[in-house]
Amino acid sequence: MILDALKVSPDLEAIRKGLHLAKDKEWQRVCRLVDQVWPLIEPKAVYRDCSVTVKGRDCVEVDRVSLKSRVLRRQVDGAGQVFPYVVTIGKKLEERVRGCDDILKQYYLDTIGNFALSDLLIRLEDHLRSRYGFTCTSSMAPGSLEDWPIGEQGPLFSILGDVKKAIGVSLTEVFLMIPTKSESGIFFPSSEKFYSCRLCPREKCMNRKTPYSEKAALEIGEPS
Repeated sequence: MILDALKVSPDLEAIRKGLHLAKDKEWQRVCRLVDQVWPLIEPKAVYRDCSVTVKGRDCVEVDRVSLKSRVLRRQVDGAGQVFPYVVTIGKKLEERVRGCDDILKQYYLDTIGNFALSDLLIRLEDHLRSRYGFTCTSSMAPGSLEDWPIGEQGPLFSILGDVKKAIGVSLTEVFLMIPTKSESGIFFPSSEKFYSCRLCPREKCMNRKTPYSEKAALEIGEPS
């Protein structure tokens, strides 16, 4: 399913905290910048409602495509449905960043794009919960853990078909997405919220949603 009518809104307070700015003249400059560039954001999403057909020790098969991840295998163990997805805010903001020669402004624009992409993921998750009646959903993304490397974006994209035609997102030879402000992954219903961050020891990550648990990482077999 292609979603091109999802609305994203700027959370100015979250952006301000993400930039570590006080409520001063510089912050007012960023607010004006948000107003200027937010119309460049073109949120789109594509996803599929799939069944897990085979579950191996370290992999799952979704729509006859094998996804190799012990962590993903364990997380979808009780799930009858999974939802591979790709979301993007388009290329216009990215083009504005490339055309800017002010390094600080580039940083501000990049951060605004990151928050827009995060909000788009929330909107997609809300859509799935509402459409399918889930109380709780979780997700995993290729490249978020060593257990599910970035190369797994190839199989994931193959489940979704022609993603470039659907929403304008393609993969490079090293499995990076173009436009860069895009994200792929799998949503799945869960009894409690799962965050890959819990298994990732990387410090000083601005996207961290929950503390790292060495115990949980060892239990599931994720290298530290």
